[in-house]
Amino acid sequence: MFQSSTPQGGLAPAARHNDSPVAVIGAGIAGAWQALAFAQAGHNVTLYERDTPEMTQATSHWAGGMLAPWCEAEVAEPVVTRLGLRSLDLWRAELPETPFNGSLVVAHPRDRSDFERFATMTSHHRRLDAQGLTALEPSLEGRFREGLFFPDEGHVAPRSVLPQLHARLKAAGGTIAFNTAVDPDALDGIVIDCRGLFARDAQPGLRGVKGEMIMIETDEVSLARPVRLMHPRWPLYVIPRGNNLFMLGATSLESEDPRVSVRSALELLSAAYAVHPAFAEARILEFGAGLRPAFPDNLPRIAIDQQHGARQRIAVNGLYRHGFLLAPALAELTLAYVQRGVIDNEVMQCA
Repeated sequence: MFQSSTPQGGLAPAARHNDSPVAVIGAGIAGAWQALAFAQAGHNVTLYERDTPEMTQATSHWAGGMLAPWCEAEVAEPVVTRLGLRSLDLWRAELPETPFNGSLVVAHPRDRSDFERFATMTSHHRRLDAQGLTALEPSLEGRFREGLFFPDEGHVAPRSVLPQLHARLKAAGGTIAFNTAVDPDALDGIVIDCRGLFARDAQPGLRGVKGEMIMIETDEVSLARPVRLMHPRWPLYVIPRGNNLFMLGATSLESEDPRVSVRSALELLSAAYAVHPAFAEARILEFGAGLRPAFPDNLPRIAIDQQHGARQRIAVNGLYRHGFLLAPALAELTLAYVQRGVIDNEVMQCA
């Protein structure tokens, strides 16, 4: 499934057999994809996770699971779009059932200027009038005058897709050790550190950026794709989760308080009501928040440290709000480096 790419886009098949043991620390979305890539390339892989198999303490547990490289281009650097586009192909190849129904961006008349700015800052979308919106999402009939439809974007449900990736790792010959906290320096061979904020002992530049979410349930609204509502402070979206469930998210706060604030709860619930009044009668099932690991520039980083004799240390971190979007492509880059020494200068740092 995995191919290793150079920054110029050349492709080469991954090696199928390698005797070097690989230890990946952290079974969230970054670590799961790293472990899977190396296992499928023939390495002896062990994935270590301090949490239980339910992964309720992981940042990934609270994520939106948006696969939206063109929407994210509004605020993200071009490297995020580049890697995100590659990740879409990897998601399709590994989990063909991944929903790619597109993304929809809408705004009320008072936020028209934000809507137009978003349209200017992004690409690969088409404008829909009110009739086009209704055809795409019948539940939104009469709610908005126009929208932006990004037809090639997708989304996943993190709490179901992570177990799928873990299962595929085992099928590829890998091992997962849950309830196991390990010290990267205590392991031999290739060690890939995907601990997120817990890696501050080795990467002190990391900070936590809080993302809050609310899970609600209603059978009065039906959506086939994520709907983003323009907001003057942060992007707010409603993501269908199936079985009448919807996730409302996600704030992006410079805070490491893991609790949901009253202000954020009001903002998220108001946004849902603004998308459709029927959400006012929905049942609230869950509030939650995760701390996204981010570097000062909010860009992902693959840090390579070979100053350990025969041991090799690689840290993959700083995925910020793009974990599910970037994880597959970052795994491919790490694999390409280990197997062929390929360096992606936009992402990798060597010590």
